[in-house]
Amino acid sequence: MTLHPGDCIQLTSDDQLYQVIGIDDRGDRCWLRRWPLARHGSPVIELSLRQVQTPGHHLPQPLNSRG
Repeated sequence: MTLHPGDCIQLTSDDQLYQVIGIDDRGDRCWLRRWPLARHGSPVIELSLRQVQTPGHHLPQPLNSRG
Protein backbone atom coordinates (compact mmCIF):
# COMPACT_ATOMS: atom_id res chain seq x y z
CA MET A 1 0.00 0.00 0.00
CA THR A 2 1.22 3.48 -0.78
CA LEU A 3 0.38 6.22 1.71
CA HIS A 4 0.92 9.92 1.30
CA PRO A 5 0.57 12.76 3.81
CA GLY A 6 -2.98 14.10 3.58
CA ASP A 7 -4.54 10.75 2.59
CA CYS A 8 -7.60 9.63 4.54
CA ILE A 9 -7.52 6.00 5.65
CA GLN A 10 -9.11 3.56 8.10
CA LEU A 11 -7.51 1.35 10.72
CA THR A 12 -7.98 -2.39 10.96
CA SER A 13 -9.36 -1.88 14.49
CA ASP A 14 -12.20 0.60 13.79
CA ASP A 15 -14.26 2.33 11.10
CA GLN A 16 -13.20 5.89 12.02
CA LEU A 17 -11.54 7.94 9.27
CA TYR A 18 -7.97 9.20 9.89
CA GLN A 19 -5.73 11.64 8.03
CA VAL A 20 -2.11 10.62 7.40
CA ILE A 21 0.30 13.18 8.87
CA GLY A 22 3.62 11.38 8.31
CA ILE A 23 5.08 8.03 7.24
CA ASP A 24 8.28 6.17 8.16
CA ASP A 25 8.46 3.16 5.82
CA ARG A 26 11.77 1.93 7.24
CA GLY A 27 10.47 2.07 10.79
CA ASP A 28 7.05 0.65 9.82
CA ARG A 29 5.33 3.62 11.52
CA CYS A 30 2.84 6.29 10.55
CA TRP A 31 1.32 9.28 12.30
CA LEU A 32 -2.40 9.95 12.03
CA ARG A 33 -5.15 12.16 13.37
CA ARG A 34 -8.91 11.64 13.30
CA TRP A 35 -10.74 13.19 10.38
CA PRO A 36 -12.64 15.43 10.31
CA LEU A 37 -10.67 17.50 12.77
CA ALA A 38 -12.26 18.36 16.10
CA ARG A 39 -12.99 22.02 16.72
CA HIS A 40 -9.88 22.43 18.88
CA GLY A 41 -7.70 20.03 16.86
CA SER A 42 -7.19 16.30 16.99
CA PRO A 43 -4.31 14.56 18.76
CA VAL A 44 -1.74 12.82 16.59
CA ILE A 45 -1.27 9.09 17.14
CA GLU A 46 1.62 6.85 16.08
CA LEU A 47 0.84 3.36 14.77
CA SER A 48 2.38 0.47 12.90
CA LEU A 49 1.68 0.50 9.15
CA ARG A 50 0.22 -3.00 9.65
CA GLN A 51 -2.70 -1.45 11.55
CA VAL A 52 -3.79 0.53 8.48
CA GLN A 53 -6.43 -0.90 6.15
CA THR A 54 -6.04 -0.82 2.41
CA PRO A 55 -9.34 0.76 1.41
CA GLY A 56 -11.52 -1.32 -0.87
CA HIS A 57 -12.98 1.91 -2.20
CA HIS A 58 -11.71 5.46 -2.53
CA LEU A 59 -11.82 7.39 0.71
CA PRO A 60 -12.25 11.15 0.40
CA GLN A 61 -9.24 13.33 0.95
CA PRO A 62 -9.49 16.48 3.05
CA LEU A 63 -10.26 19.59 1.02
CA ASN A 64 -6.90 21.18 1.83
CA SER A 65 -4.96 18.26 0.31
CA ARG A 66 -6.77 18.03 -3.01
CA GLY A 67 -4.74 19.18 -5.96
